[in-house]
Amino acid sequence: MALKKEDIIIIGPEEIFVGKKDAPVTLIEFGEYESEECAKVNEVVKQLLEEFDGKIRFQFRHFPLTMIHQRSLKASESAVAAAQEGKFWEMHNVLFQNRRNLGTTSLKLHSKEAGVKNKKFLEELVNGVYGWQVQDDIKEGHNRGIKEIPAFFVNDVQVTVKPTFANLSAAITSALRKSKSKSSAAAKAKAPARAKQRA
Repeated sequence: MALKKEDIIIIGPEEIFVGKKDAPVTLIEFGEYESEECAKVNEVVKQLLEEFDGKIRFQFRHFPLTMIHQRSLKASESAVAAAQEGKFWEMHNVLFQNRRNLGTTSLKLHSKEAGVKNKKFLEELVNGVYGWQVQDDIKEGHNRGIKEIPAFFVNDVQVTVKPTFANLSAAITSALRKSKSKSSAAAKAKAPARAKQRA
C-alpha cells in the first residue's frame, strides 16, 4: 500500500492581517510591490494603524499588474512564502523598500533580510509553490471590480476616492460610527428581552 503524501497547508493572504483580530473595521488593500503608488500608500497605512490602534485590522491582498510589472508576480509569491514562517509583514516592507530590485535572486536576499530561514525558498519560488494563493487574490480582485491599484475596501465597501490619509481616515471613522450604532441597537434589542425574563 502506497503511503499518502501529506497535504501541505499553506497560509493564504486572506488569513494574514495586522491589528486586532476582532476589530470593528477591516481595511483591505489590493496592490503589488513594483508600484510607486502602492509603496507611497504603504506609509499611509502604517500611519492609519497607529491612528486607529485597536480599532482596525489591515489585510494586504495581491493584485500584480503583470502587463506593466513583470517581476511583481514573483514578488507577491515571495511574500506568501515568507508568511509561512510568520514573516509576511517584514517581507512586505522589505519588498516595498526594494521595489526596483525584485529579480528572483534578489528576492532570496530580501527574504534573508526579512528573517526567512527556509532553505528551499528560491526553489519553491522558481517552482511556483505559492502561485495559487496569488492567483486567488487576483481572481477576488477581478470579482470585486478592481481596475486600478492601490484599491482599498473598508468593511468590504470600496473607497472610491484617492487613498490619502485624510480620505481613508474619513472612511474608517464613518465605518466605526456605523458599527457603534449597530452594536448599540443590538444592545437595546437585547435589553427588553432581559426585562421580560425578569418579569
